[in-house]
Amino acid sequence: MGRQPLIIIADPELCREVCIKKFKDMPNRSKIPPASGSPLHEKNLFLSRDSRWSTMRNTIVALYQPSHLSNLIPIMQSFIDSTTRNLTTTKEEEDITFSNLSLMLAIDVLGQVAFGVDFGLSKGNSKSVKDDEISRFIDAHIYSTQCLKMDLSGSLSIQLGLLFPFLQTPLRKFLRWIPWTTDHRMRSNEKKLCERLAQLIAMRASDKDRSSRNMLSVVLNARDSKDIFMPDYVMGLAYEHLLAGSATTSFTLSMAIYLVSKHPEVEEKLIREIDGFGDRNVTADDLQYKFPFVDQN
Repeated sequence: MGRQPLIIIADPELCREVCIKKFKDMPNRSKIPPASGSPLHEKNLFLSRDSRWSTMRNTIVALYQPSHLSNLIPIMQSFIDSTTRNLTTTKEEEDITFSNLSLMLAIDVLGQVAFGVDFGLSKGNSKSVKDDEISRFIDAHIYSTQCLKMDLSGSLSIQLGLLFPFLQTPLRKFLRWIPWTTDHRMRSNEKKLCERLAQLIAMRASDKDRSSRNMLSVVLNARDSKDIFMPDYVMGLAYEHLLAGSATTSFTLSMAIYLVSKHPEVEEKLIREIDGFGDRNVTADDLQYKFPFVDQN
């Protein structure tokens, strides 16, 4: 990435080996330029290091067990139903930007499983988001996601960090005080984002009957026994779950819809096959055998 060497693993079996089987041997990740120097991004699981990383990982790993994930299906289904009902109210000649629709759906699901908060975005743009604080939080989150660019369309400090990493931090510290720069807008937005996150965390922390169904409650329950979860790390870990899944989920769903729309002859067949997938385990080979136009990855 510029002058910084990165190793990116795409093969599923290698991912399992690195992240599950031998995760203790590979605890530290490279800092990417967009996240460097950002307290919100540097104090999450992805960029934590050594024993702190291991402790944070072990605390939340239970959330990714099949038994827990299966319990989240009704939550996901409720948001999908809301999105479907919202679609039925649109006019037949009205265009729908599916990538935006799937992004709102992903943010709603992740907001519930990460914070235990219903953002209400998949219910439409009317009066579903009643809390103005949550509305501003979503706006700040979307802007923060858009700013994480690892190319020449990013801020000046990010562009320079790709070529000369040692200059990125001092330049960012300087540019963030100049009002018309992208770095200044990013700093102001991150400050607002941290304020909203602190409010959400405080709301969940004050709940004496909080369960272990969402990630934030699990971390708050473990905070009393593990001094490693300081407030800034709780904030970074919680926001990481919202940031890491929303854009990628939206992109995957949008590409799936696009590919099916380009091959209408298999649309009905695809629906029939998907209906039958719930009764058995499906592999990438199954999909590619039945739908050769789908890339196996």
